Amino acid sequence: MNLSPRRRVVIPVLLVTTLVVAFALYFFQPWRAFTNTTVNESLPTATAGGGEDAGGGSAPAAVKELARGSLVAHEHPTSGTARTLRLADGRQLLRLEDLKTSEGPDVRVYLSTRPASKAADGLGAGAVRLGRLKGNLGNQNYTVPDGTDPAGFRSAVVWCERFGVSFGAADLTPSPAAPR
Repeated sequence: MNLSPRRRVVIPVLLVTTLVVAFALYFFQPWRAFTNTTVNESLPTATAGGGEDAGGGSAPAAVKELARGSLVAHEHPTSGTARTLRLADGRQLLRLEDLKTSEGPDVRVYLSTRPASKAADGLGAGAVRLGRLKGNLGNQNYTVPDGTDPAGFRSAVVWCERFGVSFGAADLTPSPAAPR
């Protein structure tokens, strides 16, 4: 098979173009700019006996708010409230309420030792990853790993791993009744 000089150029250019487009689509995931994922998790309640309240006999024990703050936008419009909470059974979590942000290709939730204004420049040493962002809209709970003291962190950050940028962050101000 003898290819014309024009075909010898066109075929490799088409192959390279196809590979570049496929890579760009995977890496940037541009369709996420037009999609939303809403997650509305209820606040977990633990019974005084330590188990999850399944609607069975025990009344739910109180949830203690440790700290809270309002999310501020960094690289993407972001708003909502971040709260650190301690359940009656001792578990701790970060709760994002009324969250509104953009979707992204690899967005995670962190606790950072840096204030929200500095989180735009990076998470800082000692940041703790709580998990993948469950949705870009709604109310979500993220478990704080056992042995982690949320009081040692200054902000909650919605962070895009792929591009190394903060979508938004909230300074975590201790609640007046929070144990220190």
